[in-house]
Amino acid sequence: MALKKYNPLTPVQRTKTVSDFAEITTQTPHKALMVGKKRTGGRNSQGRITSRRRGGGAKQSYRIIDFKRDRLDVPAVVETIEYDPNRSARIALIKFIDGQRRYILAPVGIRVGSKLITSATAPIEPGNVLPLEKIPLGTQIHNIELTTGRGGQIVRSAGGVAEVAAREAGYVTVKLPSGESRRILGRNFATIGQVGNLEHENIKLGSAGRNRHLGRRPKVRGVAMNPVDHPMGGGEGKTSGGRQPVSPWGKKAKGGKTRNNKRTDKFIVRSRNAK
Repeated sequence: MALKKYNPLTPVQRTKTVSDFAEITTQTPHKALMVGKKRTGGRNSQGRITSRRRGGGAKQSYRIIDFKRDRLDVPAVVETIEYDPNRSARIALIKFIDGQRRYILAPVGIRVGSKLITSATAPIEPGNVLPLEKIPLGTQIHNIELTTGRGGQIVRSAGGVAEVAAREAGYVTVKLPSGESRRILGRNFATIGQVGNLEHENIKLGSAGRNRHLGRRPKVRGVAMNPVDHPMGGGEGKTSGGRQPVSPWGKKAKGGKTRNNKRTDKFIVRSRNAK
């Protein structure tokens, strides 16, 4: 994949970049694996906004992705590489020998015609799925299970990659993209390789309109509001609020801990914040 740039005929085109979609093989998704996607506009069941600055955007259908990859020892072949509006990664449509089709995350290195399989004895090739205890140390992996049988939960976005670092007492230590090292049960599945669409992080939207197409509404700074609207609002001229950055409800917005799950702390070998 590469990025496409434009001649600077307008201020937007001077900085705007888009994907060239060179790896996409079809623009017609498999309808049997698509479902409607309800747009909430950031509102809960009572109609109250619980996620601010969401709404509008292009209409999307959801593609059902097989994160479990649980068809053991059944070979499959890649039919298409497709765009998915719901995620940063590309997806691949695979067809099993019995005719069943599923969508999976498309890793780097697979193409139409590639053969994939889920097996404890599968070769260490991109797109194949094995238990973590059967994957050699130093191998790059993605779509990793945290809970047995639940399917891949982590390392699923474009360019995401983790590394098998160690094995001990039924657990495998995996180094995650955040820098955290975590112990995961060896019987849990992971997919070989790195998630594709590596250039996604380098895309520059270039205009407010592209943000709106993604369903993102404008963000207004608290210090630009009035005191009645935000704790940091008001003041003569341009001020910085005169207090620590806070949310509209007065909760401190910077420096706080974002993790609060003591039940799984024991599985973290090295924190992402460790120096």
